[in-house]
Amino acid sequence: MEAEEIKIFTDSQLVASQITGEYQTKDERLTEYLNLIKEKLTKFRQTEIKHVPREHNARADILSKLASTKKKKGGNQSLIQETLSKPSIVKPTEVFLICEIDANSWMTPVFEFLNTGNLPIDKKEAAKVKRRACAYVILNGKMYRRGFSIPLLRCVEESEVASILGEIHEGINGQHIGGRSLARKALRAGFYWPTMQADAKEHVKKCDKCQRHGDMHLAPPNELKTLSSPWPFSWWGMDLLGPFPTAAGQNKYLIVAVDYFTKWIEAEPLAHITTFNVLRFFKRNILARFGIPQVVVTDNGTQFTDKKVREFMAKIGTTQHFTSVEHPQTNGQAEAANRVILRGLKRRLDEAKGKWTEELHSVLWSYRTTPHSTTGETPFRLTYGTEAVIPVETGASSFRTEVPLEGEDNHEMLREELDLLEELRDGAALREATLKQKIAKRHDKKVIKREFDVGTLVLRRNQKDSREGKLAANWEGPYRVRAKTENGAYYLEDLYGKEVPRPWNAEKLKQYYS
Repeated sequence: MEAEEIKIFTDSQLVASQITGEYQTKDERLTEYLNLIKEKLTKFRQTEIKHVPREHNARADILSKLASTKKKKGGNQSLIQETLSKPSIVKPTEVFLICEIDANSWMTPVFEFLNTGNLPIDKKEAAKVKRRACAYVILNGKMYRRGFSIPLLRCVEESEVASILGEIHEGINGQHIGGRSLARKALRAGFYWPTMQADAKEHVKKCDKCQRHGDMHLAPPNELKTLSSPWPFSWWGMDLLGPFPTAAGQNKYLIVAVDYFTKWIEAEPLAHITTFNVLRFFKRNILARFGIPQVVVTDNGTQFTDKKVREFMAKIGTTQHFTSVEHPQTNGQAEAANRVILRGLKRRLDEAKGKWTEELHSVLWSYRTTPHSTTGETPFRLTYGTEAVIPVETGASSFRTEVPLEGEDNHEMLREELDLLEELRDGAALREATLKQKIAKRHDKKVIKREFDVGTLVLRRNQKDSREGKLAANWEGPYRVRAKTENGAYYLEDLYGKEVPRPWNAEKLKQYYS
C-alpha cells in the first residue's frame, strides 16, 4: 500500500513492551518473531506501537474473531483474510555445530581439546588444559563438568552469568540471599563456571535492594578523636532536652550547657525553644558568669543554627562547631550531662512528674559537688578552688565544720586555695588526658576503617517513616560525596547536584555500588 507511517495498537502489553524494548525477550521462538517484526518496521519512515486496554481495541478483537470462525458460503466481503500455511519464521535446517562458544570464553581451550585435540602453543598452558579436561565432557555439542554434588554441571559462558544470578537472586523464586548461598544455589541448579563465588558476591554487593535493606554497621569507622579544653570555661557544649511534663510556668524543655574542662553544668527550664531563649540563656548563664568562651559545640537544631545566633557568636569572637547529623557522640560531653540530669530527675520524682523544675537545682548541686571520674575532682572545686560544704557536714559535724574559722582567717585560706588552684587544674587535666587515651585505645581496637573519596556514591542511614513501619529500608539514597572533613564527617549532594544541609558522620554512611 506504500504507506510511510504506521501506528499499531495492541491489547497485549507483553508484545508492545517487547517491541519497544521495555521487556526482555527470553523465549527463543518469541525472539525470532521479534527480529522479524523489527526488520519489517525498518521499511517505514515512522512507526508507533502503543498498548491499549482490551475495551479500546474492540474492532481488532472482532476482526480476529471473524478470521477464526468458519467461512460462510459466498465469503465475507468486508474481511480481508489470509491463511498462512506455514509459520512466518522458517527454522533453518539444523546443522551440527561443533560449538557456538565465544573465542574468548573460558571454555574454548578445553572444548577445542576435547573435540579436535588442539592444544595451546605454550607448553605450560597446554599441560594446564590437558589436566583440566579430565573433569569435563561434551554431550550434544554442550560442555559439562563432572560434579561431586550433581553428576553433570552445564558449563556457562560469561554472557549468561548475569541473567542466571539475577533470576536466582531476585527472580520469582528469589529472596535476595547472600553471595555464598547464591553461588551454591546456582551450583545446585546445575550450572558451573570457574568464578561462581566471586561473581555471586559481586552481584549481591551491587544489588540495590540488598544495599538499601542491609544491616547497620556496629564497628566504628574511624579512630576516636577526643576533645580537650585548653583552659577552664573556654569550650562549652550546649544541648536541649525535652519535652518534659508541663511544670510551673508552662516549662516543658531544658537547655543545658557544660564546660569541657571543669565539667560544670548550667541548666535552665524553658517554656518554648526559641532563638531568643537560647541567646538569653547564653548571655546570662555563660557570658555574665564565666566570660566569653573560645568554642561552643552544639547540634544541628534550628535554634542553634539560626542566623541571629551565628551572627552573635561571630560578633563576640566565639567559634561555633556543629555536630554531625544523627551522631550525638560528637558532642559527648553535653550528652553525658543530659544523662546525669535525666537519671537524677527520674530517681527523685515519684508520681508528681510535673515538679521536675523544683528538683532540678538539687540534681545540679549534687552533680557539682561529686568527684568526676575523669578528673578525680568535683566541678565545684575546679571552678572555685575549694570544696563546698554539703548538708551532711552540718548535720553530722565534720573537720571543716567543727572548728569554724574567723572571717579574716577564712578569707586568707580561700586566697591560698586560689593560688594553688592552677596546680590542681593541671593535675586534673593530666588525669583526664590519661583516661581519654585509655578509652581511645580500647575504642580503636574495634575500628573497621571506612572512608569515602569525593565523588563516591553513598547510602545514608534512613530516617524511619512511620507509614512504612518495620518494612522501611535501613538506608536511603544514593548520594554523592561533595566534600569531607578531617574528623570523618562528609558533605553530601543528591544525584541532581542539590546539596544536603549539614555534615554526616561516616558511621551513618556506607558505600553504594551501582
